[in-house]
Amino acid sequence: MFQPTPRATKIVATLGPASSDPDVLERMLRAGVNVARVNFSHGTAAEHSATAQRVREIADRIGQSVGVLADLQGPKIRIGTFADGRITLAPGDFFTFDVDGAPGDQSRVGLDYPELVNDVKPGDTLLLDDGRMMMRVERTAPRAIECTVIQGGVLSNRKGINRQGGGLSAPALTSKDMEDIKTAIGFEADFIAVSFPKNAADMYMARELMRAGGGRALMIAKIERYEAIGNLEEILKASDGIMVARGDLAVEVGDAAVPALQKRMIRMAKELNKVTITATQMMESMIESPVPTRAEVSDVANAVLDGTDAVMLSAETAAGKYPVETIEA
Repeated sequence: MFQPTPRATKIVATLGPASSDPDVLERMLRAGVNVARVNFSHGTAAEHSATAQRVREIADRIGQSVGVLADLQGPKIRIGTFADGRITLAPGDFFTFDVDGAPGDQSRVGLDYPELVNDVKPGDTLLLDDGRMMMRVERTAPRAIECTVIQGGVLSNRKGINRQGGGLSAPALTSKDMEDIKTAIGFEADFIAVSFPKNAADMYMARELMRAGGGRALMIAKIERYEAIGNLEEILKASDGIMVARGDLAVEVGDAAVPALQKRMIRMAKELNKVTITATQMMESMIESPVPTRAEVSDVANAVLDGTDAVMLSAETAAGKYPVETIEA
């Protein structure tokens, strides 16, 4: 009689509103979640600690071993908020980013990282909302960046903003990250993922902070900066593993470059005996649909054939309509 081959590739599932109910979480763990991701970009320290405790209680009750991954926010640069929550921009529109904390409108919005005005120059391309919108920098001032919209769309509160090609000066570990490492140590995270490291020094610093607090977590470097590609080997040697963070990486290097980079990163990690997690838009359509697309099935299969140790689900299980079905798919 045919027996299915045991699944070697692990599943990392991000927890959020869609998976906060204990019954839903138990069904997700029974469906095959190996690691629960706690995303420090949202929520409070108390909420994260409670989530980790809930995961462990359910895992113990059903007799499964489930790890907890604490994913630090890092210096992801975001715009502020709009008076009406969102605006619509068309190609050719003029738009300004500034360091004013007032709610935005049709012509401007604030930034949560004032140094961005010093990191860009006229002619640079800014990408917003993971590349869904594109603007060209026309001129900069001490407190503002004036742009022309190249690719328009709806822009809503707190969306991310990147400079195409990288080159931002923001440090990998923010003061918030340092506090969040303490929280992760408190609930005994099994893994801590460091966002936007540029080099080995960033990972050594994170590991030192973790050890100084008495933590024993494995350190995962999220490869999502242009500069990290050139320093990949040293980052790998300073880490216990890497996450192929395809969303922010694609914004910096372009979508077309990501598939080859994914294969290169996984191959190098395997050569150095490091863990790899492939992430972002693995089953994105299942946020709204109970079944994946054929392209998504092929994408997951390709990552598995590349040799990834795990695939990670983000909004699919954190905010989607079908978190359990996504795991089962």
